[in-house]
Amino acid sequence: MADTQYILPNDIGVSSLDCREAFRLLSPAERLYAHHLSRAAWYGGLAVLLQTSPEAPYIYALLSRLFRAQDPDQLRQHALAEGLTEEDYQAFLVYAAGVYSNMGNYKSFGDTKFVPNLPKEKLERVILGSEAAQQHPEEVRGLWQTCGELMFCLEPRLRHLGLGKEGITTYFSGNCTMEDAKLAQDFLDSQNLSAYNTRLFKEVDREGKPHYEVRLASVLGTEPSPDSEVTSKLKSYEFRGSPFQVTRGDYAPILQKVVEQLDKAKAYAANSHQKQMLAQYIDSFTQGSIEAHKRGSRFWIQDKGPIVESYIGFIESYRDPFGSRGEFEGFVAVVNKAMSAKFERLVASAEQLLKELPWPPAFEKDKFLTPDFTSLDVLTFAGSGIPAGINIPNYDDLRQTEGFKNVSLGNVLAVAYATQREKLTFLEEDDKDLYILWKGPSFDVQVGLHELLGHGSGKLFVQDEKGAFNFDQETVINPETGEQIQSWYRSGETWDSKFSTIASSYEECRAESVGLYLGLHPQVLEIFGFEGADAEDVIYVNWLNMVRAGLLALEFYTPEASNWRQAHMQARFVILRVLLEAGEGLVTITPTTGSDGRPDARVRLDRSKIHSVGKPALERFLRKLQVLKSTGDVAGGRALYEGYAAVTDAPPECFLTLRDTVLLRKESRKLIVQPNTRLEGSDVQLLEYEASAAGLIRSFTERFPEDGPELEEILTQLATADARFWKGPSEAPSGQA
Repeated sequence: MADTQYILPNDIGVSSLDCREAFRLLSPAERLYAHHLSRAAWYGGLAVLLQTSPEAPYIYALLSRLFRAQDPDQLRQHALAEGLTEEDYQAFLVYAAGVYSNMGNYKSFGDTKFVPNLPKEKLERVILGSEAAQQHPEEVRGLWQTCGELMFCLEPRLRHLGLGKEGITTYFSGNCTMEDAKLAQDFLDSQNLSAYNTRLFKEVDREGKPHYEVRLASVLGTEPSPDSEVTSKLKSYEFRGSPFQVTRGDYAPILQKVVEQLDKAKAYAANSHQKQMLAQYIDSFTQGSIEAHKRGSRFWIQDKGPIVESYIGFIESYRDPFGSRGEFEGFVAVVNKAMSAKFERLVASAEQLLKELPWPPAFEKDKFLTPDFTSLDVLTFAGSGIPAGINIPNYDDLRQTEGFKNVSLGNVLAVAYATQREKLTFLEEDDKDLYILWKGPSFDVQVGLHELLGHGSGKLFVQDEKGAFNFDQETVINPETGEQIQSWYRSGETWDSKFSTIASSYEECRAESVGLYLGLHPQVLEIFGFEGADAEDVIYVNWLNMVRAGLLALEFYTPEASNWRQAHMQARFVILRVLLEAGEGLVTITPTTGSDGRPDARVRLDRSKIHSVGKPALERFLRKLQVLKSTGDVAGGRALYEGYAAVTDAPPECFLTLRDTVLLRKESRKLIVQPNTRLEGSDVQLLEYEASAAGLIRSFTERFPEDGPELEEILTQLATADARFWKGPSEAPSGQA
């Protein structure tokens, strides 16, 4: 059997998203609006398979064929007859549920490959003897032959997502290196093109000269179309001696289905903002235009307090090894009015609270653009995973000048709160009951501050294309050096493009630190209804949770490559390092032996020193983070952040040894079962499923009732068309990875 790092255990937690009451309260028009937006999101989410690994689309198509012909219970009878044990079959169901849940065969949280936890020969017997194989023998056998080996393969390069020799990615062809990624980013910057909706493909000619294709995601391909901001960019270029070709049409048939559903949603939009937003999204996905998506995002920001909230597009860049390309995601959710009222009070206090942050006023936005901040119950979240909160859009220029929205996903948080005492690792026994009692409330506070005042704070110093600065060069002083500002962002540069591989994690760390820091403020705690001893318990559990998360984060560090695989967890480890460095016994980690005789550890946080020792340490660190970000000081930012993110076995903590303990005690991330909506006449029905691997599989089997086989054909055709770019599993490019 495979190393436990690379399997999903049979007893993995599975929870259902509860949105029944929120959906019940929607009007008929709101339900239709939510339905068509959900359809658009689910269709678009299939693109993630093509953004993950070469084999993911084939695995998805194979599983979908199997379970459409026989549901999990029917297939179980066949599997047992083929000699599988109940444990073997449950392992297969968990694997299939994992593929659907992560939209691929790599974990969305950690970017680690997972493989079926049963012998390949047994799975092969189940697949080739299945009802699906009887109905379509050539297709099913062909899919198995294409993806069977890769499904189980754990060669070193295939264990994690990464670039070059460090891992596999389909954002780049298999022969691309980090140097290629940097060159492509410079090219994109020179043409004022965003990387968000692109992939990069490199081919080398007979003379050994590389030729690059930058491919935009769009419905339209090479066919003539009306002039737009994109069509003028679709041509050949010479950049630093290398030929570049900008093309479009990536994921075209998938995006066509997205566009059709967005167009249907327009008929049920509640106002002109929503109609204009959808029109721009349709233009963006049709043309391949990020500028159109920005225009849609402007209308989205202006659509304050909608009953049905949504966002869709190429959004988060966490899984691009270079940190610039966005994974497709789409969500549809319904406002939870009671919790939203607390967030509205937090927004009303935001301008005052921003003054409490530990950097000079010149490093804060000129004007706080009051955002929407709502608590939502998710109806649909398509992509590779579901976050607890979101602050979007991610476009720096919009965030600095137009504003943003914050959402806290209440029914996702409810799933995250559910903690079994016996599964609580690395805490002292006398902390566990307090932790269980206050984890939920403290997480509400942390998510609220993280999204609103973490991601929503701070100014970027920019020189525009006309040479004008958005700060006073004469009077603004760097508080870390005492000198005038020496660096800034040039026109076309963004936070992601400039800080690239550390951008996502650095920003998550800044937002988490803001949450911890402002979470000490009595005014904040009072907004959420906590005073006196309760408020102190919320503070303690919030900080304790962060410290424990920093230790758990070691699961997502790869010693062989000396890199981190998950931005949020790297951020939490960095905060743990900062608090350990504060000294005076604020945080201690003690290796122990568990009751089972195996290595264990205990994390202690001295609650009497949070304000006196922890707060000043966090204050110093936060100021440095913001100053380096504002000034675009990449060298300084990397030195600071990578220094804290380094994992060694140096005493007293011996983090590499602790990592072995963390892996020994780790609990897999829960899988989440989402409902479907179905149009019956003019009514929309909500279809819910049991919280199990089989229930999750059924939800996907019923997700595309009209065109499931067509979608599988589309996915395999798109994957096959580009298969040459990943010729063999072990072919890593030469040169630097």
